[in-house]
Amino acid sequence: MNHLPAGVPAQALQERQRKLGRQAQQLPPSGSRPLTVSGRVSGWITPKATRALAGLPGVRVEDEAVHLTAASGQRIILKAVLERVAQVLFEAGCARGWRNELLDVVGEGRRLSVIERAAMRPLGLLTRAVHLNAWTAGGDMWIARRAMTKATNPGMWDTLVGGLVGAGESLDESLLRESNEEAGLLPAQLEARTPLHMITRMHRRLPEGYQVEDLLVSECVLPATAAPRNQDGEVSEIRTAPAEEVWAMVQAGEFTLEAELVIVDCLCRRLAAAS
Repeated sequence: MNHLPAGVPAQALQERQRKLGRQAQQLPPSGSRPLTVSGRVSGWITPKATRALAGLPGVRVEDEAVHLTAASGQRIILKAVLERVAQVLFEAGCARGWRNELLDVVGEGRRLSVIERAAMRPLGLLTRAVHLNAWTAGGDMWIARRAMTKATNPGMWDTLVGGLVGAGESLDESLLRESNEEAGLLPAQLEARTPLHMITRMHRRLPEGYQVEDLLVSECVLPATAAPRNQDGEVSEIRTAPAEEVWAMVQAGEFTLEAELVIVDCLCRRLAAAS
């Protein structure tokens, strides 16, 4: 499984990885300010989001930063402040879609509270994404095409499994949940997977804000009896492809940036193992 196919040139692969590294590391959007939550540095808030939130209970806007805290004088706990923040951002057109999914709010490495997923990018809060690179015993890779109804990157190709870690979830719990929702895989089919490892922390400007995201990946060879099938409607097609075809799709820009980072990292690791 560590053999690098001859159709994937090592020099081009390494150059692609360097290029991806540059694409995944960008400064915050112009005019953004640091965001603190309960006094801990937690994100980067966009100018539009700052204007929308100014004057809300628990929100203090200063020239150098914006601060979110519990509004103790009004007996509003932090979680309620963040609920209102997310709703106002959505109503002001700052948040992209509404998922009814809670994610952890992390500041300086500490879990502080939870907030609606749609609010993460306007506030530049850290998210964590888990991916599964799945292979056949013959060396083909399982890949999935995102549904056209997806709010981001509709119709693009992705790793077989990829999703954000939910509030209160461990990394492994999230990977198993996503594997079932996106590909119908059961824990027993993933027993041989490698431990999740972090590839990079992305910093990318988006139309709705700033993506600060830890990319983590696990790999496995699926049993021959496995037949991945999407369960949640977020994937339109699942199929296998030889590594040479996957590489051609990478060069053609058919994968999301996150998936490409994960796949190219995997191929580079194979290169290092084979050398």
